[in-house]
Amino acid sequence: MGPEWDQQEEGVSESDGDEEYAMASSAESSPGEYEWGYDEEEKNQLEIERLEEQLSINVYDYNCHVDLIRLLRLEGELTKVRMARQKMSEIFPLTEELWLEWLHDEISMAMDGLDREHVYDLFERAVKDYICPNIWLEYGQYSVGGIGQKGGLEKVRSVFERALSSVGLHMTKGLAIWEAYREFESAIVEAARPMAGFLSPSDWEQTFDSQLEKVHSLFRRQLAIPLYDMEATFAEYEEWSEDPIPESVIQSYNKALQQLEKYKPYEEALLQAEAPRLAEYQAYIDFEMKIGDPARIQLIFERALVENCLVPDLWIRYSQYLDRQLKVKDLVLSAHSRAVRNCPWTVALWSRYLLALERHGVEHRVISVTFEKALSAGFIQATDYVEIWQAYLDYLRRRVDFKQDSSKELEELRSAFARALEYLKQEVEERFSESGDPSCLIMQNWARIEARLCNNMQKARELWDSIMTRGNAKFANMWLEYYNLERAHGDTQHCRKALHRAVQCTSDYPEHVCEVLLTMERTEGTLEDWDIAVQKTETRLARVNEQRIKAAEKEAALAQQEEEKVEQRKRARAEKKALKKKQKTRGADKHRADEDDEKEWGDDEEEQPSKRRRVENSVPPAGEAEPGSEADLSGSSAPAATEPPSELKEVRGGARRRDVPKVPHDSSKDGVTVFVSNLPYGLGEPAATLRPLFEACGDVVEVRPIFSNRGDFRGYCYVEFREEAAALQALQLDRQSVEGRPMFVSPCVDKSKNPDFKVFRYSTALEKHKLFVSGLPFSCTKEELEEICKAHGTVKDIRLVTNRAGKPKGLAYVEYENELQASQAVLKMDGMTIRENVIKVAISNPPQRKVPEKPEARKAPGSALLPRQVYGARGKGRTQLSLLPRALQRPSAATAQAENGPATPATTEAPKMSNADFAKLLLRKAAS
Repeated sequence: MGPEWDQQEEGVSESDGDEEYAMASSAESSPGEYEWGYDEEEKNQLEIERLEEQLSINVYDYNCHVDLIRLLRLEGELTKVRMARQKMSEIFPLTEELWLEWLHDEISMAMDGLDREHVYDLFERAVKDYICPNIWLEYGQYSVGGIGQKGGLEKVRSVFERALSSVGLHMTKGLAIWEAYREFESAIVEAARPMAGFLSPSDWEQTFDSQLEKVHSLFRRQLAIPLYDMEATFAEYEEWSEDPIPESVIQSYNKALQQLEKYKPYEEALLQAEAPRLAEYQAYIDFEMKIGDPARIQLIFERALVENCLVPDLWIRYSQYLDRQLKVKDLVLSAHSRAVRNCPWTVALWSRYLLALERHGVEHRVISVTFEKALSAGFIQATDYVEIWQAYLDYLRRRVDFKQDSSKELEELRSAFARALEYLKQEVEERFSESGDPSCLIMQNWARIEARLCNNMQKARELWDSIMTRGNAKFANMWLEYYNLERAHGDTQHCRKALHRAVQCTSDYPEHVCEVLLTMERTEGTLEDWDIAVQKTETRLARVNEQRIKAAEKEAALAQQEEEKVEQRKRARAEKKALKKKQKTRGADKHRADEDDEKEWGDDEEEQPSKRRRVENSVPPAGEAEPGSEADLSGSSAPAATEPPSELKEVRGGARRRDVPKVPHDSSKDGVTVFVSNLPYGLGEPAATLRPLFEACGDVVEVRPIFSNRGDFRGYCYVEFREEAAALQALQLDRQSVEGRPMFVSPCVDKSKNPDFKVFRYSTALEKHKLFVSGLPFSCTKEELEEICKAHGTVKDIRLVTNRAGKPKGLAYVEYENELQASQAVLKMDGMTIRENVIKVAISNPPQRKVPEKPEARKAPGSALLPRQVYGARGKGRTQLSLLPRALQRPSAATAQAENGPATPATTEAPKMSNADFAKLLLRKAAS
């Protein structure tokens, strides 16, 4: 290894010299390039200063650390790079890539034995962060380079043995460690052969056989473990060994092969999946837990955490297994320490860490320092601080010997309680606008300790007075908690006093408190005490009943006012409807008078088609039909000289009607079709406009816009593709702007057959890595917001919320790479001013979307199911009122019979009425 590293150093030096020569040459030939290089260097220095300033403000900015190390390394600032790496490694565990880069830099600069010891220390730190086979392999190979030093051989073997213990069971990467170790021992065997002439035969034979046995032992140990490519290892052993392989080794090998077949499905699932592969690792962990091999369970947990180091639940499960099963101090504390370094915002990990430290007898100073780190970790909820304080106070309470009247530990506990209350009042309440402890649980716990363990009821009463003054006096359960404490450790006088105060103050359940007071006086009180209690309880309950009656009257008055408002709105609608009906009647009379001078079209005109129902699929005509052409809505010919009244009305109004042939919907093509909505209603040629957009996703078979009966575009259409993959790709066009309006693209699904289908594609659950930003200026763009947010971490996505018209609502969702970055962004951005707008930033936790209730099918006795009336998204609108005259709203024969008894299915239907029939009916009604 030594010569190789020397060659590497020489290579670096030569390349540096070549770069200097090239730089000088370019400076002579091209001044512009030299100036550009100088500007680039100056730019890097400014960026380094900016990053250093940012880290002085927020030392937990992971990306700032990485960028600073990269730039310092680029500038050749070796001392500063080392310091930057040291600071980052103290706060965060480093990834395998960052450690290998650091180690390679240090190895290239190592000159003597002291430098080698420094590199060894770095290797020891590197292997503790995550399980990294490549780092262990580098460690073993680097230690081989120091074999000439004192104790070098033992150092190499120690490193390789520890590597095997850590990653030797790794089915895909453990093989490299085994082979490197065997090659090292085999090289010693080969080096021992020429020494036969320098040693006595017995000494040489003993030395040689001993070294040969080490290689045999490595082969046997490796073949007993299920690893990939075991067959090649077994063949290599057969070729290398001069003696036949023992039967016991063959049996262990065959057993390992059988185990390998059991593990292969899980390993192949990991190979086929994409990072972070949490689900695959969870299944693998469950499998290993059933088998119960502690070494393999620990290994699979460590492998999973390499890719899922920011998943608190995985750390909790791993630490819980170590706490309850292995109980090895070094392993347990190391796992807990790494857990809080990876997920410092998770209070459960800190609480478990404090318990583990206490469980394994760690000294008090270390536990106190750990607690202080937890307070500065930046929790995202006020209740998290209450939880961590409770965990620490419980630890301090367990240290106290309450048999002594006074002790150092007791004073420390009391001061910690006082500090906790002050911390929650100042630090937490100032940050979250709440203390996180509305029920004063910490203060209650303090009062119980003073009363039960310290026999100090005076202090306990003072604490309960403080609890009641913080808004808890109106709750019966709080008074009863205090009363129970007085009953157990106080006296009857204070119990009576507490219940009298409770009767006067309680507003939620006063009857309960009154009952407790009367029960106590019945058991222990005098006649005078009983009379006072009865008088107070009756007075209080009478006042409570009066307040409840007044509240009920007020509520009834509000309900009556609301009913009156509803009645007023109904009357206003009825009057408006009557006025419209009157105006419509006048218009019909005038229209009838005008038509008396013309030919009675009602008898000569061909029957008009009934009003068209809403059609799901229709396509626009290739061109408008010319007057007098054969194409009309019914498909039959009509004379050019005569036009139906509806067409006359449209011509007079200046509107042009489209001929829209009905196209039956083919549900078998839903898989290759997407539904496009929220399009501008004024889109001239929807098919021609949309086709180029969707052709980028695949071959478009047809674009079917939906038109109204008058031929107006209704704002939605269907796009059919030739392949299903193209339809899936088209869903990515959702929310793309079309003429200033966001276009909605969703799968084509028949909701009558799939009522549970949801189009809303965004999560409605708590997402700790995503922020909800409100109060933004309407003019704020996605790029501007990203520029603000990326200063606090890696921004994966930003979504500005708009209405259906594409106008911004001043809201946005910002997705960060992990929960830590999101929590830091909340701290820095909440309350920030953007263009005179004060924004609010919080962890994304949308309210639950209301699921519409499924209306039950209406069924008349003895009849078939009645058709369900379909309303729009806002319920029954005015445009959905029945336009059929009341005289025609008569029940069918089948319905009439169904009301009186069983009905036979009707075989004939009433003939449909044309517009002419309606006109005649109205004329007869008017004449009568």
